[in-house]
Amino acid sequence: MVCYTFLFLFAEISMLLPSISSATDTFNGSQSLPDGATLVSKDGTFEMGFFSPSNSNTTTNRYLGIWYKSIPVKTVVWVANRENPVKDNSSKLSISTQGKLVILSNNSTLVWSPNTAEVTKAQSIIVQLLDSGNLVVRYENDSNPRNFLWESFDYPCDTFLPGMKIGWNLKKGLIWRLTAWKNWDDPSPGNFSWGMELGNTRELVMWKGSSEYYRSGPWNGVRFSGKNTPRYNLEFNSTPDEVYYTYKFVSNSFITRVVLNQSLYSRQRYNWIKENQTWSLYSVVPRGKCDSYNVCGPYGSCNGGESLHCECLMGFKPKSVQNYKALDWSQGCEPSGPWSCGTKDNSFQKFSGLKLPDTTRSWIDPNLTFENCKVKCLENCSCIAYANLDIRDGGGCIIWFEALVDLVVASLPGPDLYIRMTASEIEKRGHKILVAVLIPVIFLTFVIVFIFTYSYWRKRKLREKTSEESKSESSQGDLDLPFFDFPAIIRATNDFSRDKMLGQGGFGPVYRGTLPDGQEIAAKRLCSNTGQGIQEFKNEVILCAKLQHRNLVKLLGCSIQGEEKVLVYEYMPNKSLDSFLFDSSKKGILNWSKRLNIIHGIARGLLYLHQDSRLRIIHRDMKASNILLDNELNPKISDFGIARMFRGNQTEGNTKQVVGTYGYMAPEYTISGLFSIKSDVYSFGVLLLEIVSGKKNGGIFFQNHGLNLLEHAWRLWKEDAPMKLVDASLGDTFNISEALRCIHVGLLCVQLHPDNRPNMASVIFMLSGENILQEPKEPGFLVARMKTAAECSTSNAISTCTNELTITLPQAR
Repeated sequence: MVCYTFLFLFAEISMLLPSISSATDTFNGSQSLPDGATLVSKDGTFEMGFFSPSNSNTTTNRYLGIWYKSIPVKTVVWVANRENPVKDNSSKLSISTQGKLVILSNNSTLVWSPNTAEVTKAQSIIVQLLDSGNLVVRYENDSNPRNFLWESFDYPCDTFLPGMKIGWNLKKGLIWRLTAWKNWDDPSPGNFSWGMELGNTRELVMWKGSSEYYRSGPWNGVRFSGKNTPRYNLEFNSTPDEVYYTYKFVSNSFITRVVLNQSLYSRQRYNWIKENQTWSLYSVVPRGKCDSYNVCGPYGSCNGGESLHCECLMGFKPKSVQNYKALDWSQGCEPSGPWSCGTKDNSFQKFSGLKLPDTTRSWIDPNLTFENCKVKCLENCSCIAYANLDIRDGGGCIIWFEALVDLVVASLPGPDLYIRMTASEIEKRGHKILVAVLIPVIFLTFVIVFIFTYSYWRKRKLREKTSEESKSESSQGDLDLPFFDFPAIIRATNDFSRDKMLGQGGFGPVYRGTLPDGQEIAAKRLCSNTGQGIQEFKNEVILCAKLQHRNLVKLLGCSIQGEEKVLVYEYMPNKSLDSFLFDSSKKGILNWSKRLNIIHGIARGLLYLHQDSRLRIIHRDMKASNILLDNELNPKISDFGIARMFRGNQTEGNTKQVVGTYGYMAPEYTISGLFSIKSDVYSFGVLLLEIVSGKKNGGIFFQNHGLNLLEHAWRLWKEDAPMKLVDASLGDTFNISEALRCIHVGLLCVQLHPDNRPNMASVIFMLSGENILQEPKEPGFLVARMKTAAECSTSNAISTCTNELTITLPQAR
């Protein structure tokens, strides 16, 4: 609290007080801290004194602040007199006779003093700079934090340190909120702030002036629903008197800070890199356009990274269709019909994977069970939506009575949101239920006819020699996909000419083609001598027809004529990842941001296969040549020829035929034929290390010590030199902390025992978050060091080949 009262009597007395003469962390009521002297915390981490923002002692503006003592780049984390700088270097910090901190200028003017209660025994009071960076005023014989008379952590500036609080305390009348510096050399408060709204809110908010700019989503018991899990211990406390969020770092040796940047209107986390003696930018919020507050309007959900894409929720329609078509989503959406009100469960639709809406005007009861929350909402016709608060036990209740705003597709799972449906949507659901009842009845009616028809057809197939054309029609009847006329595929690919060949995929070459309507395609022609062609063909068609994800290649259709079997995919102009990654003339195109985007895209695609698709899919052949790149170098997983499909809760299986690629196969799969989602994780780990290093694991060995990529990466890790693994073509343009995290995650993925490897959900958490990672164990080095070769000959009529990378090994049981 700044005031301009002149304390003439105290000023005269304070001039007689002795100054601090040596480095210490405290001073008492009989001492003062003049400009030029400093306090240093006991462990030497923080220092407090007077400073000038331009690091020049000749400037007219002097401030009392706290900064890092051990860091050569002066980094100020707290300022006392933000709005009232001292105009010369003759001021001092003292303790008044009323036991308050005061800054006095040379003309006896009170520059700054906090708003604290007066005490009667000022001489027994000391000022101490703690190792946490907290400046406290306390009684000399009482170090209990609960009894502090005043502390700087209660009045944060622009920097959030471990142990600080964001929130409010009604009992003490405190609002813990960060406010950015006006600019880099002016510590006075700007118009960019970060804190919590007073009331029932359980989320962090950023403001530009008085306008909401970004919000984190409500606390769900583990984290804020719209944020990743960081690498430190989070704590959220909510009582009738106070609500606050804080964090504590696991290791005091790691220096990190969160700071508000007025120029960029962002909250930035910096980590101190001791080796380079620099601050490294680790994370930024907001990160994308969807992070901006309510960009899609009411009932509109935002999904996208750099690009912005809004969609109305199911049961809602654009408020202005014309504006929506013009990509103006600000008006949002509205119900597609009148609200339904009743006590039936089907009055609400469940939505998963969303950051929960703005909770400013919601109703919250942390003690209400989820079932009672549902009942309470069903009985109230004004209730628009409800959700549980705590993802750990499914407890707590939050109810919305106003339009739902700021909905974003979240990167991490959180509480499901239940939104009231319109009457038309409930009617549609009723029709679906009616259809679901009628279909079994109709099916049973035709079962007998089907059996007789099938028996007749089967006998006829055994008696007759089917022509090539009838074979094609029969095969097409088994597959639920658009079929292309085989002659049209021949024309599109110029009779599978060599100059149209894009590369060698699993069990067959891939050709570029152009259909009569101008659409470009990639046609995969199965080889005739693999012994597995028809099975892998059907497997890939069935799987791909069911999979829809932006990081999976899209199957457009197929073509069958006799022994010819062709899969038709969307065309990827940049071919496969290996054509860039392992080509010295092209790898420079893959800068660090593009590589990181590719890593995240592959991880999201695998998570969809393992967890989010209707059927659990084990790919079994994850490698660089099976990652295709679109126009913007976004990755798409391809080649599902040897993938396996699980149902229910099944997560692993075994096989007598081991199929896959040397260098990417997990040890337990190679040796025993055991495969699971963890064998895909192993392959992803190899691929991740390849992307970071630009080196191929299979067939390329490091000449200095005869090791493959995994062994080389492990050796560098044990020698505490992991950054030597990074592709030299990146130079110094990559983010050190991000690259180190990628290497760390890659080694965790390739550990020998499957139980030690993370699943893909955890991999995404680790890649995107700031959480501390466990130390990896020794990887599985089971890589067959064998020469690989590709022999493939094509003619106008027949295509035969031996796959360069994919292998099939019959295993004795």
